[in-house]
Amino acid sequence: MSLTTTQDAPPGTAAPAPAGRRGPARRGSLDSPRLLWLTVPSLVWFAVFSAGPLVAMFVIATLRWKGLIYDPAFVGTENLRRVAADPLFHDAVRNSLVQVAVVIPLMIPLAFMLGYHLSTRPRGYRVLSVLYFSPGLISISVTGMVFYGMLAPEGGANGLLRAVGLDALATPWLADPATALPSVMAIDLWRGVGWTAVLFAARLASLPAEVVEAARIDGAGRFRIMWRIAFPMVKEYVRTLTMLQFLWTLFTSAALVLLLTKGGPGTSSTTLSYLVYEKAFSQSDLGYSQVVGVVLLVLGVAGMALIRTVLRDRDRAPSGRRAAAGRSR
Repeated sequence: MSLTTTQDAPPGTAAPAPAGRRGPARRGSLDSPRLLWLTVPSLVWFAVFSAGPLVAMFVIATLRWKGLIYDPAFVGTENLRRVAADPLFHDAVRNSLVQVAVVIPLMIPLAFMLGYHLSTRPRGYRVLSVLYFSPGLISISVTGMVFYGMLAPEGGANGLLRAVGLDALATPWLADPATALPSVMAIDLWRGVGWTAVLFAARLASLPAEVVEAARIDGAGRFRIMWRIAFPMVKEYVRTLTMLQFLWTLFTSAALVLLLTKGGPGTSSTTLSYLVYEKAFSQSDLGYSQVVGVVLLVLGVAGMALIRTVLRDRDRAPSGRRAAAGRSR
């Protein structure tokens, strides 16, 4: 015999829905099919302009195709075998790996320290913010022209070295295989450190002032506050900016290389992104270029996964496991 009773609903009223069951979606609710149809334009946009080019890259990698006015021919994995056996590709992979392995570990700590200094609002910090951000506002063509003049054999860099008595260090920076790629990397640092520092400063300015003040009262110095307190509190933001700078350096170095060295001398400054441009637009070898594009995609995904692993917040995982254990009890 059941101990529960139900009360009849008054005449003319609907009976309440049983607990645990949901009625039909109300008009205007977020689950309404009419509102879900509004996502269709976004899905179409993503399919056409994001997923479409990605699929096309893999398809073109299987073709022998010289351009839009030529008929493509399917060659399967022939382009992949050509790329794998090409010493130029091997040099480009090495140069790209060296570039990101040097630029990113230098750029992020430098930008974070500059950003922390800006977040403390020193005298003239507004002017410093503008100066730090200005390299990112200069077009790549102007940047290339300026540094082409500075790094020329009779340019400003060698003139300064000779003026201070360091004639032995003067060198044709962009025409020397030993210095061409480091010169490009130095320009990458110049362009990226400043505006990344401004972004860090904006994030650091939102930290609770009480935490920093308590650390100062406890005797913590500025360097310790910066790395032991501020850095862990914005670690997720550091990880995001690191991934963005990694992708920016890996995928967009072609413009500087084209303007300054054209991949030379020899192959000393040829990067993967420049190799994609060179094969597609200068040599009209679209299949080869898209195989290199696939390699760039794989390196980009692998690099982001590595950055997420290195900069993941290890302090949150144990607390999450403890919370789960507490709920299980």
